[in-house]
Amino acid sequence: MPAWLHLMGESLWPLLYAGLVFTVPLTLVSFAIGLALAFIVALLRLFGPTWSVAVVRFYVWLFRGSPLLVQLFVIFYGLPNVGIVLDPLTAAIIGFSLNVGAYNSEVIRGVIESIPKGQWEAAYSMGMTRAQALRRAILPQAARVALPPLSNSFIALVKDTSLAAVLTVPEIFQAAQRIASVTYEPLILYTEAALIYLVFSSVLSSAQVRLERRFGRHALFTSGS
Repeated sequence: MPAWLHLMGESLWPLLYAGLVFTVPLTLVSFAIGLALAFIVALLRLFGPTWSVAVVRFYVWLFRGSPLLVQLFVIFYGLPNVGIVLDPLTAAIIGFSLNVGAYNSEVIRGVIESIPKGQWEAAYSMGMTRAQALRRAILPQAARVALPPLSNSFIALVKDTSLAAVLTVPEIFQAAQRIASVTYEPLILYTEAALIYLVFSSVLSSAQVRLERRFGRHALFTSGS
């Protein structure tokens, strides 16, 4: 067996372990928090008072306009200067969640605004309040439109979690760095890490296609009935 293949075989489990124990949970938790934040921000942009619109617009502008890596550095390495000390995993979750929230809030706002005004008027004519119209009529339609971009955001986050290595979070890339520092084979280890990210992303892409087909069939069934 070639030496490089033997090294990849020996390092496979440590990298997979780092992915399953750190990368996957970090992605799921950050995306869930970010999606909830994005929904709140989108609603404030659309229906909030003037002061809240200004606040959330500044938040979106700040986190969409600055690099994610810089945001992580500010949260983990900068905040201790003002007395706020966070452990690496918590800092990573906060950074990724705020970044995801800023980007996905624009997705959610856009799809809500794309729903025809007649849908709102029809809901109001049935005696629904704005909250009821949003929950019962608008959001189910918006969810089908938002699924592809939100799925893409989730897949992108899987890859972005590699940036957590700079915060010493022992995810896939950080595990590859540790092994490479001992074996002096960075090309092999980093290539293997890239392949693992590729496998994770491919699985999620396949799940995205199935979800879109399922939502598409549901939409056809609903319109047909």
